Amino acid sequence: MAQKQKAVVLFSGGVDSTTCLALAIERFGKDNVVPLSIQYGQKHSKELQAAASILGYYGIEGKTMDVTKLFAFSNCSLLAQSTEAIPQGSYKEQQETEGEGTVSTYVPFRNGLFLSAAASLALSLDCGYIYYGAHSDDAAGNAYPDCTEYFYKSMGDAIFEGSGKECSLEAPFINHNKADVVKEGLRLGAPYHLTWSCYEGGDKPCGHCGTCIDRQAAFEANGVKDPAL
Repeated sequence: MAQKQKAVVLFSGGVDSTTCLALAIERFGKDNVVPLSIQYGQKHSKELQAAASILGYYGIEGKTMDVTKLFAFSNCSLLAQSTEAIPQGSYKEQQETEGEGTVSTYVPFRNGLFLSAAASLALSLDCGYIYYGAHSDDAAGNAYPDCTEYFYKSMGDAIFEGSGKECSLEAPFINHNKADVVKEGLRLGAPYHLTWSCYEGGDKPCGHCGTCIDRQAAFEANGVKDPAL
């Protein structure tokens, strides 16, 4: 059975998900794309505010869900109830200090939960595809195990079978790094000036957390200044 040409895009308002959104719009047209933004108890709402601005830029109405209670028992440093500070330094530097494995900003099985929610929404809205912006930099050293190719393929199989073969998972950057993501977004004219990636909730990006460092490096690799700075 042919997949329905409509997509749900997991959409946080950051660089990766904004590039995914632009890619899905190019493929399906904006009237056939449903961005899904999820509140999960973050320390700040800057990304969700950015997401709203980007949806306004594209003239698209998105969907929102709140799954905060599902993470009430986690002490992940991204969450409002956490007693941990958000670490500074790149993910590689963090793992050199702490060893390989999940970093403190890994929210337990977040992508698994988000993708399950997206699959349910996709089936409810007759969408044949789900897009999410996992890339190889986040998977390196198993910093974020729900961004690995193995996880993507396994979750994709589960969604495809569990949806009665009606819904497929797409992770277009799973074998690419963040510099490649930015390169594709620049080609697509993604509104990176509206995005937010920083783990801190200040008026401007901190420039020192893992995602700020990776983001800056990705823009520099493309010979472009990060428009958030």
